Parts: sequence; C-alpha cells; structure tokens
Amino acid sequence: MKFGGGVGVFTGLDHYKDLLTDGNLWRTVLPNTVFFAVACVALTVALGTLAALLLQRLGTTWRVICSTAIMAAWAMPAVTGTYVWVWLFSAGDGMMSQLAGSLGLIDPETTNWFTERLSFYAIATLNVVHHGFPFVAITVLAGLLTIPKELYEAGMIDGANAWQRFWKITVPTIKPIFLVVTILSTIWDFKVFTQIYLMPGGAGSNEEVLNLGVWSYQQAFALNDYGAGAATAVLLTLLLLLITIVYIRTLFKESDEL
Repeated sequence: MKFGGGVGVFTGLDHYKDLLTDGNLWRTVLPNTVFFAVACVALTVALGTLAALLLQRLGTTWRVICSTAIMAAWAMPAVTGTYVWVWLFSAGDGMMSQLAGSLGLIDPETTNWFTERLSFYAIATLNVVHHGFPFVAITVLAGLLTIPKELYEAGMIDGANAWQRFWKITVPTIKPIFLVVTILSTIWDFKVFTQIYLMPGGAGSNEEVLNLGVWSYQQAFALNDYGAGAATAVLLTLLLLLITIVYIRTLFKESDEL
C-alpha cells in the first residue's frame, strides 16, 4: 500500500519469503553488511585501544590536548566526514588518487575507487573507523586510569614484558569495558547507512556495494515497495537484537563471575 491512498492487501509472510529466497541478499547484501561490520569493529577497537594506551602514557596537559583533538573526529557529523573521504579519493584531483599516481600505482585520471566492491568498502571502513575510534579510546582510557599501578609494577618485577602485562593485567581488569565498546561498535556498524549511501554508487546505482540499511531504504523509497523494505529492516533489527542478547548474557555472566 502506497502512502496517500490505495488498498492494503494482507500478504502474510510473503515478503519474508521473497527476501530470504533473494539471491542478492545472500550473494551481496548480507556479506557486505557482515564483513564490513566485522572489519570496522575490529579496527575501531584495536585503534581505539592503542590510542588509549598512548593517552595513558602522556602527562595531563598533553593528554587533554590529544583527547580534544581525537574527539573532534567523533564530533564531526557523518555527512561531513563522508564527503571529506569522498573528496580524498575522488578520481583525478583527489589527494589520495594523486599520491597513488605519483607512486606509479594507478592512473589518477582513469581510476575510480568507488566502482569496485573492495576499494569502495575499504574507503567506507576508513571513514567509519576514523569516526568511531575516539569513543573507544576515551572509554578504554577511563578504564585504564582505574587500574592500580601496583599491578603493573608487580608484573615488571615478575619479568612480564609489555605484551604480557597488557594481556594478563589490562585485558582481564577492564574486560567489561572492552565488551561494552565492542558490542556498541557492532550495533552501530551493522546499521551504517549514511557513510554508504552518500558515497558514489552507494545509493543503489552500484548493486555490488549495497548493505542491509541502504537496500531497505532503496526498496521502500526508491522502488515504492514498502513491504519489502520493511521486511529487510526487520531482518536487520533481528540481527541487532541477537547481538544485544549476546551482549546482555555476556554481561550477566561477567557479573556472576565477580
């Protein structure tokens, strides 16, 4: 039924049947969504943790300056950040295109980073990670500052190197914080829409780069198939609910162990 009139026809589970039997879902859309989210979460948490460890080592003044600088990336609207990354990789005069061209890797005038699935999502991943890692960094830093220095001193006396101290002391002590930032990043990155939609070809003209969020929007508002778009949105919601359930169960398990 379209907005503004028409007669609604009950279709039962037909939209879900059509969705789950659509080869494009399993071949392109779902793999794009899942692998993109996994890559973004892994890189966001890793980079954010490294930034937090760096901030921990800085003095108060430099910590405030650097924290403010990285928070500027988080404060930047997703629309603005996306257009900056599109400009950096634009064909011809894009800074990254010019740099790669000067190294003899590509021809800046003929190479379009946004037409290929892999390069498209590599740029999208850089965009999402750049926008998301400050939250992880500040959150993990807050946890690091609660760890008693005596634990690290004891580890050094026992001969533990930097990696062993991180793995045996830091990770177990602030494990709940790592779980929180990982699950929240997963939820955010599974439902990424703006960063994909605003990139060239991401709005639907290039079907090889569709994810669940954009595909749902395209079906509902570009093709006027609101039932199919809603079914896709429900599928995405169910995936996020599953992730949330795992998150809550993990937190309760951690609480019981404590």
